[in-house]
Amino acid sequence: MNQTVDIKELNERIKQESSFVDLLTLEMNKVIVGQKHLVESLLTALLADGHILLEGVPGLAKTLAINTLATIVDAKFSRIQFTPDLLPADLIGTMIYSQRNEEFVVKKGPIFTNFVLADEINRAPAKVQSALLEAMQERQVTLGENTYKLPEPFLVLATQNPIEQEGTYPLPEAQVDRFMLKVVISYPEKAEEQQIIRHNLAQSFPTASKVINPDDIIRARKVVKDVYMDEKIEKYIIDIVFATRFPENFKLEKFKDMISFGASPRASISLAMASKAYAFIKRRGYVIPEDVRAVCHDVMRHRIGLSYEAEANNLSSEEIISEILNTIEVP
Repeated sequence: MNQTVDIKELNERIKQESSFVDLLTLEMNKVIVGQKHLVESLLTALLADGHILLEGVPGLAKTLAINTLATIVDAKFSRIQFTPDLLPADLIGTMIYSQRNEEFVVKKGPIFTNFVLADEINRAPAKVQSALLEAMQERQVTLGENTYKLPEPFLVLATQNPIEQEGTYPLPEAQVDRFMLKVVISYPEKAEEQQIIRHNLAQSFPTASKVINPDDIIRARKVVKDVYMDEKIEKYIIDIVFATRFPENFKLEKFKDMISFGASPRASISLAMASKAYAFIKRRGYVIPEDVRAVCHDVMRHRIGLSYEAEANNLSSEEIISEILNTIEVP
């Protein structure tokens, strides 16, 4: 009985604390037409303290989306265009010798900001990718002998273009695993595209207003962790992850030779955190199985290794995830 009362109280508290979500979405929708899933995923990552890898052809408002989000949150924003000649120092900064002081001084790079857009991350060589990924994981940068903390909140939104393979350096699986979500975005609908044309041909392009500040996001992240997750939901998440490692134990023998490696424990953590953030966005104080299912594809699609056999049969990780969700019993 006590637990029911607690859940009720928690639900009320989350409803109050998450009131800014509607305002945030409203401001995003002023500028971004359609792309509901992209906006939802950005909010999920922001509240769950995770990074996003976006995959989509050019011109789908990826840069505009994170720029708009930075405006709404009143946060600092950097856009880094990744190119084959980029150096780690261009990203994290370097030590410069000052003749006046006769000593080396630190010149911080564009990574020292709240929102980083790493545009076309797969165009930069491995050294640059690893410099970014260290900053993502450790939330700090080492320059010379000193270590510098990155500002809070810190969100990396990396994009990669799926159509060009020439002159690119694909991200290794271990590095891709650092991203909480991998979101695949598609073309807008006809009516949405018409709206996009109108926006761009109007005398002035719509702009978003500042709604919250970075401190509100840090506070909201603490509240997200309070969202109630039942033991049954935890077991459901673990079953989904284990089904990618040992499909034969879950009546999915057909995938045994299709998966070369399953999702890591980082996937379980990300799935739980993203489910809580999704419940928060939906203004609920507890996680339901639908929350897990809603974020599952984005959390898992880049964490399943496909064998040559799967590629020969044109089987994608999305299809495997869908089949797992359809097979595993929902609590």
